[in-house]
Amino acid sequence: MFSRAASHYDLLNHLMSLRRDVAWRRRLVATLDAAPAGAVLDLATGTGDVALAISGRRVLGADFCYEMLHLARRKGGRRGTPLALVAADALALPFKAAAVAAVTIAFGVRNFADLDAGIREIRRVLVPRGVLAILELHRPRRRAVAAFARAWHRWITAPLGRLISADKEAYAYLPASIDTFADREEIAARLAAHRFGLVASRDLAGGIAALTVALREETQ
Repeated sequence: MFSRAASHYDLLNHLMSLRRDVAWRRRLVATLDAAPAGAVLDLATGTGDVALAISGRRVLGADFCYEMLHLARRKGGRRGTPLALVAADALALPFKAAAVAAVTIAFGVRNFADLDAGIREIRRVLVPRGVLAILELHRPRRRAVAAFARAWHRWITAPLGRLISADKEAYAYLPASIDTFADREEIAARLAAHRFGLVASRDLAGGIAALTVALREETQ
């Protein structure tokens, strides 16, 4: 599904979020100011937008979708910023323990087959006091925003996805995955259970998205 959606991924993200995804990614990248010196792993890097927005650090982009990585490599080449990329499963990362100072994930944790296993792997590859920054879509808790989001997905997301990508499955999956995914408070609780100290947990666009930032605690 992600392979089929890859060629239209950027366009549809911008259209369906009214380009708010661009500002949200900037806020995600800004959280790296709190990270110790060292490399950044952009997990579920997709077409590389977050990885390309990070400056002043060594960055590695990882994704399980080869087609997304191919587009990320081409995008980096066009911008004169070649990306270091690796095909990898977020639940079994091919990196040594304490290999990176920060992990960023934009719209990726919702697709983990096992959220707790993914958090454990992220903790393993982070240095003590390393930063985990998650940008994700969630179910809005405010009724009016939730009603708007449902209408938007029904009348905009699904029809626009079908029109541009001819992939019914991919753009039916998006609202369904949001409805069944953990909310912002549950994400914070899961991180605490895996010995992450919460730094920030903020709603974006009334709760349609959220930015969660945590530090890997030094205890083993």
